[in-house]
Amino acid sequence: MELLTADSKNISRAAEIIRQGGLVAFPTETVYGLGADGLNPIAAAKIFEVKKRPSFNPLILHISDEKQLFDICEINTDIVHKLIETFWPGPLTFVLPKKPAVPDIITAGNHTVAVRMPDHPVALELIKKAGRPVAAPSANLFSKLSPTTAAHVAKQLGKQVDIILDGGNCRVGVESTIISFEDDDVYLLRPGGLNTEEIEKITGPLKHKRSSLKPEAPGMLPFHYAPSIPIYFLDEVTPEVFKNKKTGGLFFNEMKKISGLTDSKILSPSGNLMEAAAKLFRYLHEFEDDGIEIILAEKIDEAGLGKAIMDRLKKAVKKYS
Repeated sequence: MELLTADSKNISRAAEIIRQGGLVAFPTETVYGLGADGLNPIAAAKIFEVKKRPSFNPLILHISDEKQLFDICEINTDIVHKLIETFWPGPLTFVLPKKPAVPDIITAGNHTVAVRMPDHPVALELIKKAGRPVAAPSANLFSKLSPTTAAHVAKQLGKQVDIILDGGNCRVGVESTIISFEDDDVYLLRPGGLNTEEIEKITGPLKHKRSSLKPEAPGMLPFHYAPSIPIYFLDEVTPEVFKNKKTGGLFFNEMKKISGLTDSKILSPSGNLMEAAAKLFRYLHEFEDDGIEIILAEKIDEAGLGKAIMDRLKKAVKKYS
């Protein structure tokens, strides 16, 4: 494993690794991705092996221009074009009918493929130089905390990745929003870094699909994004649960008076949801690294990016409930 600054020379080297069937971790505006050639099933299989990811959980293909989009999927509604014009590049993923060039391992056997264009210069340059779509789930072990720094990737995956491109902290900090299209309806499959309220200005009200054990897209399993230590919602536990344990408190914009906390973190003192989302996984990683034994998290109003933050927290809590 090489941890390299994400300059043009190292991006070119990483692109060559991808063309040769290797694995590269790289920054996007959302989280760090674990990238492989998205049209090479053997390379894609390495992603599942390294992440310990179940084969029924599909991957997202990342592209650098619209030509690549037409190479891998069919556009089945004019709404897609309007959404592309408004939100791409950015943290919005479409699930669309796939073309034969996309290997079944990418889609977990589904007839659809998830695709997005990331809004990060390193990611776009890497994909362009690789010359093909890059399959890139979050660069972490399956169901564990997503990485928002290169150090987070190294901590979880280490020597199993050929190159980690260090592009600093991720700006958004939570994964992309994922939507799909059926007839005249648009479905929200996963809330994420793009507010659903903004999407609905174009699509109208989004319909919802529940978590599934046979997902159409990443992030739809009942539990996910969990730290390696138990996490609970603050208003759902009694003091006996964390008595005599090193306990971390995760709060939105102000500290709560709770006795027995070892450490406390505030996601955004000003109440800014963008700041809160960007710090969510970073603070959960810090609790892990600091030897905290249990985390108590405050619930956040599910509006705007609060919906994505609560989605990640709920799925983390679900693992320990």
